[in-house]
Amino acid sequence: MISFQQMHYILSVNDYRHFQRASEACFVTQPTLSMQIKKAEDELSFQIFDRSTNPLTLTAFGEKLVVIIREIINETEKISKLTKSMSGTFVEKVRLGVIPTIAAFLISDMFDKWKSILPNIQLTIEEMKSEELVVALEKKEIDIAIMAGPFNQPNLRTIPLFKEEIKAYIPSIHSETIYSNDLIDLHPWLLSKGNCLRTQMIHFCGLTNDKADSWNYEGGNLEMLLRMVDVKGGYSLVPEEYQRVLNLDNSKCKRIISSENNEIPAREVISIFPNKTSKWESIEKIVRSIQLNYGKENTESKFQILNWK
Repeated sequence: MISFQQMHYILSVNDYRHFQRASEACFVTQPTLSMQIKKAEDELSFQIFDRSTNPLTLTAFGEKLVVIIREIINETEKISKLTKSMSGTFVEKVRLGVIPTIAAFLISDMFDKWKSILPNIQLTIEEMKSEELVVALEKKEIDIAIMAGPFNQPNLRTIPLFKEEIKAYIPSIHSETIYSNDLIDLHPWLLSKGNCLRTQMIHFCGLTNDKADSWNYEGGNLEMLLRMVDVKGGYSLVPEEYQRVLNLDNSKCKRIISSENNEIPAREVISIFPNKTSKWESIEKIVRSIQLNYGKENTESKFQILNWK
């Protein structure tokens, strides 16, 4: 049987796909780490990594082995948690990742609530783009991700949190509602590539590649985009909770109705975490607190949930 240390080395090499970077992350020399990986392969009688590729890749055996190793390490963490809990020294560390357009309101809304319901938890919050969150979950760099759906991946569990309408920030139009066709001739102000709200805007507004990639300020700061609309005209899309936290005037944020099906664009905010986790109790408290805070009358029949991919 391979040792727990060798298991950690295998996971590190799998995460970094590079022996030198993995050894630095494990605070050992590269020859030491390579030797331990080779000893594990000899013990198991199968090669774990294909060293002929750049970057390294897992062999068919390695793919299956990594899944088992993650489960073993997860279960051993439960033992450590139990012993520390019984001795009164346990402080669980929970790492939460969230996309910027949700973090803008979620963290300020929920921070004090989380401190109240998670008194023995050390909570770390980090902003990432959607694709980065998925990778971080797979690498065990975070324990829970909060982002826009839909999302489906067999090794990760998804729980819906709430839905929110997406509006058009467009002060130049004075009616309370507009149709999506009204936006065709206006300049779109977009978040940078990798932000899900950008992709949702491109899909819903039917933006061509030429129009999406035309001269533009592109950044991760939605508030800056709204200022560009104020100065240069055009429009941008704003989730309703973001509108609330910035106290944006309703006269500037218009309800959009699809010209094709009369539906209202919206996004579904979801939580994602591993199917098997020793931190489920804390994760559940975070999930339920968000659902309670943002729960509202179900308007699902009106909404067209936009895809972020």
